[in-house]
This record gives sequence, C-alpha cells and structure tokens, in this order.
Amino acid sequence: MTSTTQTTVGIGAAAETTDMVLNIGPQHPSTHGVLRLRLVLDGERITSAEPVIGYMHRGAEKLFEARDYRQIIMLANRHDWLSAFSNELGVVIAVERMLGMEVPERAVWIRTLLAELNRVLNHLMFLGSYPLELGGITPMFYAFREREDLQHVMEEVSGGRIHYMFNRVGGLKEDLPLGWTDRVRAVVAAARSRMDVFDDLVLGNEIFRGRTRGVGVLSPQAVHAYGVSGPIARASGVDFDLRRDEPYLAYGELGDVLKVVTRQEGDCLARFECLLEQTHNSLALADACLDRLAELPPGPVNQRLPKVLKAPEGHTYAWTENPLGLNGYYLVSRGEKTPYRLKLRSASYNNIQALTELLPGTLVADMVAILGSLFFVVGDIDK
Repeated sequence: MTSTTQTTVGIGAAAETTDMVLNIGPQHPSTHGVLRLRLVLDGERITSAEPVIGYMHRGAEKLFEARDYRQIIMLANRHDWLSAFSNELGVVIAVERMLGMEVPERAVWIRTLLAELNRVLNHLMFLGSYPLELGGITPMFYAFREREDLQHVMEEVSGGRIHYMFNRVGGLKEDLPLGWTDRVRAVVAAARSRMDVFDDLVLGNEIFRGRTRGVGVLSPQAVHAYGVSGPIARASGVDFDLRRDEPYLAYGELGDVLKVVTRQEGDCLARFECLLEQTHNSLALADACLDRLAELPPGPVNQRLPKVLKAPEGHTYAWTENPLGLNGYYLVSRGEKTPYRLKLRSASYNNIQALTELLPGTLVADMVAILGSLFFVVGDIDK
C-alpha cells in the first residue's frame, strides 16, 4: 500500500499526491451551535470525517446532581433549546415514576397538546433553515411567521418564549388562561392553511431537489449501529416512534390521529419530507387534544407536593419521542432531595455521529446539504 502525506491547512491547495485535512468550524452553517468537522479530502472528495464536539462545555449532567427535583427542570429544558417543553417532560415523568404519582387527566392532555405545539415550533425552524443553508432565503421568512404565531400562545400560557418552565412534578405550573384554547385553535388552523408553502416553494423547487435527492443516503443498518432516531431514522425506513410503540401522556388514545411518517430512500430529501409531513401530523394531533380538552370537566392540573420533595431510593429510565428523536433520562436516587445521578440520552448526540458514515465518498459541495439534513442542536450534543 502506497503511503500518503497529510497536510493540515486552513484554506488553500496542496500537492496532487497530498491529502488535505480541512477543519470546518468550530461552527454550524446555520448557527444552531458550535460544531467542528475534521475532514480528510482527496481533491474535492471527502475520504474521512470526524465530528469534533465538546466546545460548549455544558456539564449539565453534573449540575443535575447539585439541584433539587424542582430546580433540575430549568437545566433540562436548555440542552435542546428548540424543544424545551419536551425536554422538561422527560425529567418530570422520571420523577413521577419514582414517586408512583398519578398526574391529573387534564394535565396529561395539556402536556400532550403543548408537546405537539413544541414539536411544530422545532420542525418549523429546520424547515426554514435547511433551504437557507442551500441558498434559498424565502422559506425562512415563512417559517418564522408561523413560529411567531405559535410562540405567542406558548408565551401566553407559560410566560416564556424559549424556556417555558411550565412542567412541574405532578402536573403543570397552573391552569390555562381564559379563552386560550380558542386562540390556539385559530393559530393551528392558520398554520395548517399555510403549510403548503413548504410543499410548493421548497419541495417543488427543482434546484432544492437536485441538491438533496440521492445525497447523503443513510442505510437502516447505520441507523441501528449509531443509535440514530427521530425523523432522520424514519427517513431511512426505520419505523419506530415512541408515541405509538410505547405510548406515554395521552398518545395511547390518539392512535387514530397519530401517523408515523417514514420514507425508504434515506437521503437528504427524504429527511426533509419526513420533517414536513410530521409537522402536518403534529398540527392534527394538536387539534385532537383541543377537542378532548373541550370535553373534559374543570379540574386540577397538578398534585400538592411537600415543601421538600425527595424521591425514594431506586432508579428508573424515562424516554420520550422528542422532536429530534429519542430523549431519555436515567435517574438514580438515594432518597435525597437531589438526584444521585441523572444520565441524559439526547437525540442529537447519536444522530451527529452518523456523519462519519455519511460524509466519506461525497463531495465537499454536498457536505452542507448532508450536515443540515441531520436537524441537530449542538446543546443537545454537548450535554
């Protein structure tokens, strides 16, 4: 085997017989966080790729151990800042499971509704930013118009625009404002009526399809090997969704509305299509939750808790189907008011590792298309 020489450069050329080691970052093309890619190039073709993570130095798992069960909710909703409400859910479900606590029915349905609204907010960000990374600026404006309308109702109910802090162990912070469900219904209907913009403007664009069809194909075998989940896994034909396969909250009663969107191609285009179709379905699920809430009688939305909340000694694992994939919390308690250990299994951490499989053999020009189609948040990687 002929030995080769590696030349590490920033920007520039090298001899024809020299492999180039190119550092992309540390940054993300659409500034979803700080990521570095170390690429080895043979001309314009990538021969190997290594995602270099850890630039955010979050240390959230150790911080969990120094805060009580009320305070860790604040930490949990920050690792994926586009899915704050969904992150909170995993923690409170784990603690409630340790306590053997039953959550009021009204709180269960409100949680389900807010989780799906949060899923739409997350997906809209990527539906707008992914075309932007490929040179199309217009979809971003449409995505943010819908996000702002949804953010208004989320802010009204919780008081926060990004970090909602609305979940509590045993339920929710408080009941819904008067007339809030009617305003949500109007916002959901308006968003659904305008979602065809992405069908026509993005999927109907031949340049977008040319840049994404057949590019960055991820096989089902690689999905399982790297622990990839969420829309990225389902775009490769892996038909798995916790909302259907291990129902939590009220998803067990929404089987006739819930649709698990899959594709077989596994390329960048299939990943975008899964994300878009799943957004349509989340709007339908939000409507179903609103209908159910309208039928429920008035009632409590939380449980009365002791002044000092201590989980009994033991351990449990709670996982949820977050917008970006599987999100899990492994909670170990020694009977104190703080967790002895709280291990986070985040979706983006596993998903981004698939770049080592996706990028080799592709052109540098396709790198951004592949990277953007993995729909990750770097805070969800650097946990």
